[in-house]
Amino acid sequence: MTGLFDLPIRDDLRGLTPYGAPQDHVPVQLNVNENTHPIPEEVATDIVKALAQAVMGVNRYPDREFSELRDSLAHYLGHGLTRENIWAANGSNEVLQQTLQAFGGPGRSVLGFPPTYSMHSIIAHGTGTRWITAERDSDYEISPATVVTAIEREQPDVVFLCSPNNPTGTRLELETIVAAYDATPGILLIDEAYAEFAEGDTVLTLLEGRPRLLVSRTMSKAFAFAGARLGYLAADPAVTDALRLVRLPYHLSALTQAAGVAALSHAPEMLAMVDDIKAQRDRMIAVLPGLGYSPVPSESNFVLFGGVADPHLTFEALFEQGILIRDVGIAHHLRVTAGTEQETEIFLDALSSLVGHSLQPTSGTIDRIRE
Repeated sequence: MTGLFDLPIRDDLRGLTPYGAPQDHVPVQLNVNENTHPIPEEVATDIVKALAQAVMGVNRYPDREFSELRDSLAHYLGHGLTRENIWAANGSNEVLQQTLQAFGGPGRSVLGFPPTYSMHSIIAHGTGTRWITAERDSDYEISPATVVTAIEREQPDVVFLCSPNNPTGTRLELETIVAAYDATPGILLIDEAYAEFAEGDTVLTLLEGRPRLLVSRTMSKAFAFAGARLGYLAADPAVTDALRLVRLPYHLSALTQAAGVAALSHAPEMLAMVDDIKAQRDRMIAVLPGLGYSPVPSESNFVLFGGVADPHLTFEALFEQGILIRDVGIAHHLRVTAGTEQETEIFLDALSSLVGHSLQPTSGTIDRIRE
């Protein structure tokens, strides 16, 4: 049988593995930072109506400039932004990919600070952009001095930073972002996928007068819109012009545009669940130390916790109880999404039941689940 690497694949892709978050269907899925709360029924009804209307015109190509959607996104973000500042694509991953297609590529580099979102390096490799890394400070923080030192040493063409960061949940101070921008002549992209769960000012407050600063967002998390695949970016209008050079024609379907506009028209209702999610996040942070674990302070919709003697075996033990969380590859740590109150209760009860027990592999499913 022909294998992947029997094909004439690009040399720089040999040996790599694709993104592979587990997709096993279990009663409590808390592994990929989805919003586990359902969309309110009245909002879903309006979205369905918008989709029904859009379907009547799918014999024609969609609005190539997705103007109404950009207007809706600009209105939602505020900060004086207009449609000229907004770009959107099929999930924030496509936004990141288009950014590296325009500003990265062969002969160029992108700097990241692991542990960070795993797709950053995967997208870098996929676009032929050299992925380079620098170390964080203690407690997963990044100080202005640390980011400037790394940029001056590596001289990257693009810098990717997450705030709040995935998988740690830690937020960057605005002074770190300003220092990073001032230190680089290239593009600085701040991935704000979890911004709605964070306290303090958003990086959007820094956009004015900084044409090389990009802020990416997603509707997958706070808006409970992961299945719709809609991510977006706010930046100087010159940036959106650059992204037009690399986007595929009509890259956002009429259905995606209609669903996004309808959802954004109900932003208060869609975001009403954010406080509930934050409450469950904070509840886990408060309870985990009593079970012998060390949660990292989080401003996202998940919690990274340390003190796990064997993450693989703990992962499997929870999976056998119908609970799926995430082994992100950090020694003695696991990550869990903040779900509903009931899901949080089930997770904490299950984790509590493991305390003091010797975890032994029983089903041999660890490798399959983690692939």
